[in-house]
Amino acid sequence: MTDKLELAKELVDTKNRIVTEIRKVIVGQDEVIENLLIALFCKGHCLFVGVPGLAKTLLVSTLARALNLNFSRIQFTPDLMPSDITGTDILYEDHTTNKREFRFIKGPIFSNIILADEINRTPPKTQAALLQAMQEQQVTVGGNTYELDQPFLVFATQNPIEHEGTYPLPEAQLDRFMFIINVTYPTMQQEVDIAMTTTSGIDQELDVVLHAEQVQELQKLVPSVPVSEHVAEYAVRLVQSSRPGKNGATPDFINEWVEWGAGPRASQYLILGAKARTLMDNRVTATIEDVQSVARQVLEHRLILNFKAEAENITTNDIIEKLLKSVSA
Repeated sequence: MTDKLELAKELVDTKNRIVTEIRKVIVGQDEVIENLLIALFCKGHCLFVGVPGLAKTLLVSTLARALNLNFSRIQFTPDLMPSDITGTDILYEDHTTNKREFRFIKGPIFSNIILADEINRTPPKTQAALLQAMQEQQVTVGGNTYELDQPFLVFATQNPIEHEGTYPLPEAQLDRFMFIINVTYPTMQQEVDIAMTTTSGIDQELDVVLHAEQVQELQKLVPSVPVSEHVAEYAVRLVQSSRPGKNGATPDFINEWVEWGAGPRASQYLILGAKARTLMDNRVTATIEDVQSVARQVLEHRLILNFKAEAENITTNDIIEKLLKSVSA
């Protein structure tokens, strides 16, 4: 018990130190950084949605530098093949013995932090190369299964306004992302600060906050945070209420506007996210407010709206706000 309390204090201190290092490079985006760290401690993958130039790539690479983790950036393009991500077997000839054998050459997915840049620009066949890695932390090539380096996190980016030459992410792919994080434009003063710092010619030196083994220790701490059955039931009711057609148990607006609701993975991520937020706030027990604070990030990409909602300009965020108000605590 004492070890866990010490780790909990270390997590709070670590979070503050990581934010300090990120702040040396990134201006603003407080909520984005907060959600990124929640996902990090939960071992959750994230999908960043925002127009180009908002420092999504820089944020992820800065986090990797601060944690001394291996970082790979994969530019997703229409001609990208699954083997370009996972790696491939090549025929190797030993010139001394003239023997030939297949050897596996690892792809960029064998890193701690993967940035899947513009993930929706590659066909579903290539997107699917990430499915096993994101869920099982391993890849299978040529009948052989290879374990991925730990910790392993996929952070993907997507442009919300450019749709030409893109492929919608399959629901199975979307469901493997713990959070969807919307990255918005900076304020006037923040943009002035960005313009000043990025044109100064000064490179910021980052201090290493953690190493891979220490990150894994803190990630193991999150599931041990206690949560009452009442809070867990609330998270599940929130998710179940997002599913249409449950014989009167579903709010009318869900039946009217939602085609498909969130699955069980959403309940798990709501509780995990609440636990991580509890630790980061230096508290000991997750609350309903913690669940509500991560609800939008967890549910936004898991709700599929119908044509009626699109015709009436109803968004998933509108639905989530209504859900939070209609599901009793």
